[in-house]
Amino acid sequence: MSLIRPFAGLRPIPTQAAEVIAPPYDVLNSEEARQRVQGRPWSFLHISKPEIDLPPDTDPYSELVYAKGAENLQRLINTGILKQDIQPYYYLYGLTMGNHKQIGLVAVANVNDYDSNRIRKHEWTRLEKEDDRVRQIDALNAQTGPVFLTYQHHPLIDNLVEQWILHQPPIINVTADDGIVHTLWLVDDSNMMNLITTTFDNMACLYIADGHHRSAAASRVAALRRANPPYPQSKPTSEETYNYFLAVIFPDNQMQILDYNRVVQDLNGLTNEEFLSQVNQAFEISLSNQAIKPQQSGEFGLFLNGQWYRLTIRADKIPVHDPVARLDVSLLTEHLLTPILGITDLRRDKRIDFVGGIRGLSELEKRVNCGEMAVAFSLYPTSLQALMAVADAGQVMPPKSTWFEPKLADGLVSHLF
Repeated sequence: MSLIRPFAGLRPIPTQAAEVIAPPYDVLNSEEARQRVQGRPWSFLHISKPEIDLPPDTDPYSELVYAKGAENLQRLINTGILKQDIQPYYYLYGLTMGNHKQIGLVAVANVNDYDSNRIRKHEWTRLEKEDDRVRQIDALNAQTGPVFLTYQHHPLIDNLVEQWILHQPPIINVTADDGIVHTLWLVDDSNMMNLITTTFDNMACLYIADGHHRSAAASRVAALRRANPPYPQSKPTSEETYNYFLAVIFPDNQMQILDYNRVVQDLNGLTNEEFLSQVNQAFEISLSNQAIKPQQSGEFGLFLNGQWYRLTIRADKIPVHDPVARLDVSLLTEHLLTPILGITDLRRDKRIDFVGGIRGLSELEKRVNCGEMAVAFSLYPTSLQALMAVADAGQVMPPKSTWFEPKLADGLVSHLF
């Protein structure tokens, strides 16, 4: 079994692609999704968040919701809005966000390589979120949300991609509501497809950038179907489509990770002066007359009572040989959030919230100035090399360590079983 392989993608007809593609299922809540689909009968949100087509008090995890998603998928297929290619292909997926552009390979990746950690993880998953994706995949008999993978860039793949997009027109090119341009090319040359497959087979590993729950769910669905084949009269061969999961694979030198910042509701009973005095034990503090966007690892911005401060972690506090403990997100937790503000569980503590860097530092100021939060922290983005080091060590990163932009769209290419 190959690490990756081509597949017969299900994709929107080009004239309707702009009406179909939608943000990832977990970016919008149900009410936001209901508002977004007004006047958009072909939006993929009808498939990825089908509770929007049921009464507002419907439990989003009820069987009715998953069944509605399957019904909506079939409706888009029956009406010809979505069509499946007649044979397996690779696809190239370009994302353009302002001056940033990245191009990834759309493929299906081997579940066995995920299970053996050749496709490497860096986050824990939550069982309830896994269960949701398992039930969604099972009901649709398809994977509609791609896993965001990355690899150490390879000159041969770089050249193949560059030459293909230079000489082949895209099959889809649309601008989403947020201004992100989504472009899709179909790779139908058998020699190029074989070369891509072989080159990836020779790679040591791939890394999950985003989509840990989707990949974990794909593994569980494959295990369930191997144990209970959909067609009992046939013996499983390991080549069944459910043994692969939908992925878009980007080279590491094109990926963009933004800062993932923190805001906290209170100072844990401390006055401003007491708080800053305790912070000074592990960090050097200096006043700033402008918002602090850290320019290097070990540097942090702190916004308190209308004032920005620059924090620099003291060198003796950095455990340089531990790939997790030396992360900026870990240093802030270990030396400030936990001992000073009393936040011991980033996943469950309601006093802390997380703000993606796409919202800018003004969002941090806004949430403190309005009184909702007492203090905000800006961080330097976690590097992809740091992510890979954690994954290579078989460890996991703290919650909310990475914020990738731009996001993949749901509905551009899906994988039918």
